[in-house]
Amino acid sequence: MSTYTSEQVKNLVDGKLDWDTTLRMLSMPKDAARFQLYVQALQKKLDWADRIVLPLSPHMFIVQQSKTKKWVTQCDCGHVFCDYRENWKLHANVYVRDTDEAMAEVYPHLMAPDTQWQVYREYYCPKCGTMHDVEAPTPWYPVIHDFEPDIEAFYTDWVKLPLPERAD
Repeated sequence: MSTYTSEQVKNLVDGKLDWDTTLRMLSMPKDAARFQLYVQALQKKLDWADRIVLPLSPHMFIVQQSKTKKWVTQCDCGHVFCDYRENWKLHANVYVRDTDEAMAEVYPHLMAPDTQWQVYREYYCPKCGTMHDVEAPTPWYPVIHDFEPDIEAFYTDWVKLPLPERAD
């Protein structure tokens, strides 16, 4: 049984949960029922039938495709980036802020980093234009693969739920 109602979790997802409940929710141990309520609330907001396996960010998920049962990284607009084990950033539109003019759009004059030492890489969905991530590496540094989640361990050891089937 969850500590919170599906209405409270829906309000959390919609950004309408009162601050006291949000703070309590953040500080309490997580439970499997709350994870299920969270995924259900996210799923209801989407226009596609693919099942959310793991939320990655506010607008990006690892999903189980309804037709193929493959797990892929997908934007909430429905755009599929790639297999969930690949670096989705290599399939995104990228804007690199590597000039003083481009950095001036983000930083006040004389407060921007030196573009010889640091650039901004902004990663966007090719379909809807949602910005999913920003990196601030040195110009020559390769695209960062943030992480590859161990979904099997997450489901069996943390939330103790049956693992969604996967076709490889």
